[in-house]
Amino acid sequence: MIRVSNIKVPLDCDLSDLRAICRDRLKLSPERIRSVKLSKKSVDARKKSDIHFIISLDIEAKGEDRLLKSLKNAVKYVPFHYEIPAVSPTEHRPVIVGFGPAGMFAALVLAMSGARPIVLERGGDVDSRCRAVEEFASGGRLDPESNVQFGEGGAGTFSDGKLTTGIKDPRISWILQRLVEFGAPEEITYLAKPHIGTDRLRGTVKALRERVISLGGEVIFGARFCGFSSENGTLTGASYEKDGQICQLSANSLILATGHSARDVFQLLQREGIAMTQKSFAVGVRIEHRRQDIDRAMYGEMAGHPALKAADYKLAVHLPNGRALYTFCMCPGGSVVAASSEEGRLAVNGMSCFARDAENSNSALLVNIDPKDYGSDDPLAGMYFQRKIEEKAFAAGGGDYHAPAISVGSFLSGGEPALSDTVKPSYRPGVRPASPEEYLPDLVCESLRLGLPEMGKKIAGFDDGGALLTGVESRSSSPVRISRGADLVSESLRGLYPCGEGAGFAGGIVSAAVDGMKCAEAVIKRMNGGKL
Repeated sequence: MIRVSNIKVPLDCDLSDLRAICRDRLKLSPERIRSVKLSKKSVDARKKSDIHFIISLDIEAKGEDRLLKSLKNAVKYVPFHYEIPAVSPTEHRPVIVGFGPAGMFAALVLAMSGARPIVLERGGDVDSRCRAVEEFASGGRLDPESNVQFGEGGAGTFSDGKLTTGIKDPRISWILQRLVEFGAPEEITYLAKPHIGTDRLRGTVKALRERVISLGGEVIFGARFCGFSSENGTLTGASYEKDGQICQLSANSLILATGHSARDVFQLLQREGIAMTQKSFAVGVRIEHRRQDIDRAMYGEMAGHPALKAADYKLAVHLPNGRALYTFCMCPGGSVVAASSEEGRLAVNGMSCFARDAENSNSALLVNIDPKDYGSDDPLAGMYFQRKIEEKAFAAGGGDYHAPAISVGSFLSGGEPALSDTVKPSYRPGVRPASPEEYLPDLVCESLRLGLPEMGKKIAGFDDGGALLTGVESRSSSPVRISRGADLVSESLRGLYPCGEGAGFAGGIVSAAVDGMKCAEAVIKRMNGGKL
């Protein structure tokens, strides 16, 4: 098989007839081709007068060695084959804490090996979790155990379901194939910037859970991890609370995949002497524009073309104060969502459905926070930093989970906080006018003021006075890293596998899933006496 990259095709090209593309673009006769598959598709909008697709094709054909020499941008390609070794059942079933991307794929790999994992998830299954999230967004009570952060699928379930990642790992193709198997759209296997959408993701994670159970695994919802036991530096068991009762499990392998918001777990680990270090993260606000304005800024006169979906963007500017301002987790045609998980503290995130057809587009607008900004050498100082600004944001919004918001024009002028006349806030239960100065550190506010006009030079209208800033975005990544060795085992406790985004080893759905697979492989190797 060969992979041919960088093939330019017009927006109205019929991508369902790949053999015709091979014939017309690569001058390959159809009878020479055994099979052809679309492996990548991206939009090239650098010139608004010539917006087109760039595609890559995986081709099985006669005389491939000759084609490699004659075709431009052609390389030999061998599809990745992922094989999971079988394990012999033991009295100790591996335990996984958390059922977000890392925990889900750790559970799937272990279940496929025959290890019969037990998953503890503090939140609810996806259906009950959706009800809890909707109740909170409608002005009801916050459930600290089941919300946008906690529950089946992790924080990614209430996001855009973005599958972009900066890592290069062959496991990624296997992950995408499994997601399609469980209900995700097939296009995620070839789009350069794939996403599932929160509406499609919910059914996907449920199907994955059902597969784990069908293979002998067990998923316990409403089970809050509350401790572990050990002897001579080796894990011997785990405990969890469910329905007010403390339950014990015998275990010698525990994959800790709790996500970046399980702050009680960080405190538990610190009390138990588990080594952790401070880690940089970022804080800021969500910026909202009308989707049609972003589409026009990115696509010009081609905005609205049926082949073009809602436009996305990625921006970063370096500032004279030594900081950087950048966008993160951009949600085209989406909404800003209530992402609080602790009473009296307010946090926001972004979410969009598969169609990405909501009125607004939004993105996190973030400034890096380094350990030197924490003012303490406590490993959890970053977590306390997050809590402090979330408490201030809660107060700035009125103390009832309304979010503080302000128009870009009002913020940049320094006048009385006012909302936008053009961008309708999407956050529920609602917003109240308040400046970021009421909840964000001066260094972040200064960086926002310096950086917004610079971003406006890169995307026309980005710093428009009618754009809306809603705070606070404080959960971009984990504020700690749980120390582990090259074998993925905790430096403090044999049998404990810190995993995923919460442990500081991933940054998004795909990288967390990859890390979950790696930790599962490490557990399988241990169960098989050191062989994988």
